[in-house]
Amino acid sequence: MQKQEKMEEQVQMVGRAFVEHYYHLFDSDRSSLSSLYHQSSMLTFEGQKLQGVDDICSKINQLPFDKCHHLISTIDSQPSSFAGGIVVFVSGSLRLSCEEHPLRFSQMFHLIPTRQGSFYVQNDIFRLNYG
Repeated sequence: MQKQEKMEEQVQMVGRAFVEHYYHLFDSDRSSLSSLYHQSSMLTFEGQKLQGVDDICSKINQLPFDKCHHLISTIDSQPSSFAGGIVVFVSGSLRLSCEEHPLRFSQMFHLIPTRQGSFYVQNDIFRLNYG
């Protein structure tokens, strides 16, 4: 049981560190997010499906706001069936300079380990939560 607890702790730690890194980059230098995706990566953004670093980063960099700030409410992480992979589910709010009220959002990442010991985003699903 101790080995499983240690693995669970590591999955939570990696998930949290990834989320902090991802949203820091998103809020401060969106163009640098390209380093987190591969050619096989997929993004579904509000129902729009994109694949590959170029298409994904083009979408992210063309969002109709310059400044934003993500406030994270929850981070849930699980090991995936891909060896060493991690599924991360995030909920929170997004403050835009052009909006009076924060927008609620949910985002899911499927992280895949690299040979260099880091992770890349294989799957990314983003939705605003209305209502």
